Amino acid sequence: MMPTVNAEPAHVRPSGGAGAAGYVGAAAVVVALLAVTIGVRVWVTSAAKRLENPEAEKPKVAVAGHAEVAYCTPRFKEVLERVLHSCGLSEGESRRGCKPADVKTFASISDEDFNELFTPLKDRGAVIMYDEGMHELDDGAKKVLEDKWFQRKGARYFFVVARASKSGNQAKNRALSHRRANSVMYHLNTIANDPEIDKKVGLLWLGNEFAQLSKDYCSWGTSRPSEKCDEEAINRSAFVSWVDCRL
Repeated sequence: MMPTVNAEPAHVRPSGGAGAAGYVGAAAVVVALLAVTIGVRVWVTSAAKRLENPEAEKPKVAVAGHAEVAYCTPRFKEVLERVLHSCGLSEGESRRGCKPADVKTFASISDEDFNELFTPLKDRGAVIMYDEGMHELDDGAKKVLEDKWFQRKGARYFFVVARASKSGNQAKNRALSHRRANSVMYHLNTIANDPEIDKKVGLLWLGNEFAQLSKDYCSWGTSRPSEKCDEEAINRSAFVSWVDCRL
C-alpha cells in the first residue's frame, strides 16, 4: 500500500513582475513631481533676478571696430553735428549743401568754428586748386580727388568745402564757389558708382565772405604741388576730406 502524500494546497500568489512595475511607476511620478517643483523654483528665482537687474539680460550690441582718431574731441563733434544737420546729411533733411548764410544761420558756425572743424583734417584731406574765375577740374585735381575718395577707411562723411577769393563782388564769388563744389560732386558721381553718395558727401560753398584762410593751409597736400601757393590760391580752392568721427 502506497503511503499517502499530503500535498501542499495550491495558493494563488501575486505575480512578482507586476508588483515591481507598480513600484517603478510610483517612483517615476514622484521624481517627475520633484523635477517640476525644482524647475518652477529655478524659474521664479531667475525671474526675480531679471526684475532686480534688467540690464543684465539684454543682448550685447555689436560695437563698430573702427577706432576714432585723436581729433574727434567733444568740441569737434559738436561743430561737426551742426554742419551735418545744416547741410543735409542728417536723416529727414531736405536741404542739400550749405551756402554762407546757411552756415551762419542754421549751423551757427563762426569763422573760428570753421577753422576748428577743418584744420585737424590735414592728414586726411587735400586742397583742389582752380584757375582764377574758373571751376573746372584739371587732371591733377581729378587724381587727388580720386585718391582721397578711395581712402575711405571706414569713415562715414566726406566734406567738400569750396571757396572763392576776394576778387570780384560777393554774389559772383558765391556763385563761383557753388560751381566749384558742384564740379567736385559731379566727378565723385562719375567715379564712385554709389547710389547713396548724397548721404555721404556734404557740400559747402562759402564764397569769399566766410573764414578767409591763411597761407598755413598751403601745407596741406594740393592738386598743384609744383605751383606757388599763397592766400589768394588757397581761398579760391576746394577742401576735400573724409571725417573719421562717429556721432
